Amino acid sequence: MKTTILTPKRRNLDYDQVQKNLTDQLSAYADNFNSDWYVVWVSGWVDSGLSSTLCAESGKILKVLSMPIHQNPEEIDRAGAHIDWLQKHYANVTSDIIDLTWPYEALRNCLQRGDDAYKNKIADANLRSRLRANVLYDTANKSNLLVAGTWNLIEDYGIWFFTKFGDGAVDISPIGELYKHEVRELADHLWVNQDVVQAIATDGLHTDWATDEDQIWANYDELEWALQQYDYWFRAKDYEWRPKEVMEIYSTRHEWNAHKMTMPPIFDIHKKAT
Repeated sequence: MKTTILTPKRRNLDYDQVQKNLTDQLSAYADNFNSDWYVVWVSGWVDSGLSSTLCAESGKILKVLSMPIHQNPEEIDRAGAHIDWLQKHYANVTSDIIDLTWPYEALRNCLQRGDDAYKNKIADANLRSRLRANVLYDTANKSNLLVAGTWNLIEDYGIWFFTKFGDGAVDISPIGELYKHEVRELADHLWVNQDVVQAIATDGLHTDWATDEDQIWANYDELEWALQQYDYWFRAKDYEWRPKEVMEIYSTRHEWNAHKMTMPPIFDIHKKAT
């Protein structure tokens, strides 16, 4: 889809310092949990490319997994190329390719689907994500690994664009304070493959290869602008049509999806419902 770009404010980041801060924190976090390992799903897109590279830079042993499920061959190739690049440049990286297409189909065939095509599509996408989370944590459990996430600031806080108990199930979120454009810039700084850095953003969970922008109806520059404008939105609503539309997209997702980051409520046995 084609959208009008709203420009967010840019932060003047020292990427040498950002890199050092994040890798030092990754190392210290693993030490605090008596672990020498991280595990990351490498999808073939920039977020996982950066997260896995930072984990490798931390000096801890890194296990990277490619977990295709009916994946576009280009995505598999990009993931494979990034894994090869990591292993060429970092001696502490090991890898596995675990094709989950057959387990996904077997599990899906055990589950009933209704007549609502859209709801079926969302259920299938979330099933893929939760299946990968199971494999990541199975891998982690066997070797005392920590699962490193791959969310950026928009996904991690802005619109909560991830699957609850799927790719949202992680032990640590190394790049959760970086805007999408900053993820690309830091990945560039670390010499991550350009095919990965420049790949069009998509979660890779849908058979129609829908991009993030196709699903959200706004691009990342617009969403970053909206995150920065969010508090102002409630005090002034004199935006023109596209900015107003983007703010409505952002605010709706931000509010409706916030449950993904809250603990399940525990009911009070002494309190009556009101």
